[in-house]
Amino acid sequence: MDAEFFRLRNWRKGREEEGARQEIQQFPSSKTREDRRKLDDTGFACHRAIHSTHCVSTKAVRIDTRNMTLYIPSDESWRNETVVRPYPWNGYDVNEISAVRIIQYSNTSAPPPCEFHHDVPAVVFSSGYTGNTYHEMSEIIIPLFITTKQFQSRVVLVMEDYKPSFIAKYGTILSHLSAHEVMNPAANATVHCFPASIVGLKYHGILALNSSDIPGGYGMPEFRHFLRDTFGLRFEHVSQIPRPRLLLLSRTNSRKFLNEDEMIGMIEDVGFEVMMVRGSKVASNLRKLSQLINSCSVILGAHGAGLTNDVFLPRGGVIIQVEPLGTEWISKVIFGDTARAMGLHHLRYKIEEHESSLLKLYGRNSSVITDPESVYREAGYTAARAVFFDQQNLKLNLARFRETVVEALSIVSD
Repeated sequence: MDAEFFRLRNWRKGREEEGARQEIQQFPSSKTREDRRKLDDTGFACHRAIHSTHCVSTKAVRIDTRNMTLYIPSDESWRNETVVRPYPWNGYDVNEISAVRIIQYSNTSAPPPCEFHHDVPAVVFSSGYTGNTYHEMSEIIIPLFITTKQFQSRVVLVMEDYKPSFIAKYGTILSHLSAHEVMNPAANATVHCFPASIVGLKYHGILALNSSDIPGGYGMPEFRHFLRDTFGLRFEHVSQIPRPRLLLLSRTNSRKFLNEDEMIGMIEDVGFEVMMVRGSKVASNLRKLSQLINSCSVILGAHGAGLTNDVFLPRGGVIIQVEPLGTEWISKVIFGDTARAMGLHHLRYKIEEHESSLLKLYGRNSSVITDPESVYREAGYTAARAVFFDQQNLKLNLARFRETVVEALSIVSD
């Protein structure tokens, strides 16, 4: 009886591992025929895009978490090594991302023996630049969804640069992408064996999902549906919300609204019930925050990472983005251009010079006021950011801003 049990268990394990390899083989390492052909021929391929590298192995892999080295068998007679920094957007200082070594070995060079066996693929990624909601959502959570959704939770997430704060904030999402506990390599100093692996995440751009490049054709609508299911969000469309409700993102450092109380009075006078979120403590409780935002018709804030939470707005909702001086281009690219794919309306309120605290700080004739783009060209992005993002606060012209609020009400009331 015991022999039969082990025979069946090993047969099932073999079937599951074969299934894992078949699943991962369907995952396109890239759109290029060369990468696809290499994966089919050798069982391993890497796609190198402008911002990231993404490697797929359909062969069994050993991961030595003591030094984050992956060992993959090769039919070649020589040993080949690839180094990957598994973060989807390498536009920052990539040296801050821990490297992963991938060694393709021949029969003459044996890798370290397995100590733990898994029957589902591994996906190795870095938590990277956490602490900013925009970067976390655009460069980790959405790429994780793109990379792992097809596996229907049958995958182990291996997180380099492990940060407990990231797990605390996004653990609910991660538990809906994988049925297994997220692996911290530093706390699992041993050798794990997997039937297949992915190193690095697929990245489609700023808050973007390209459905034609995802197995199953998942896009932004499916991602937002996934978030609704994950957090138990009630409202799919703004028409389901009983009365117009606006969420104000109140900033406590730079880009503050200096006449916030007067703004709230005006917004209520227009016809909205006003809710407000202030501070990072509230924002870190993603379940409560997502449910609050989902109960609102409109989200309002100065350009900043907090507006990324528009992913929780019901379809047909409105994002009102107040654009401080010197932020016009980035405001459009990050939140203006992405709203439509989410089924949202985007209204921009571009402030005038007298609504910015920079006018008093630098004077009317300063290029900071007259030509913000020249500050970027001549001083560089870092110096310009210190001015327009870190030194600027806002006092809105309420008569002019009221027009934008009235337009938002008309949209969500249709």
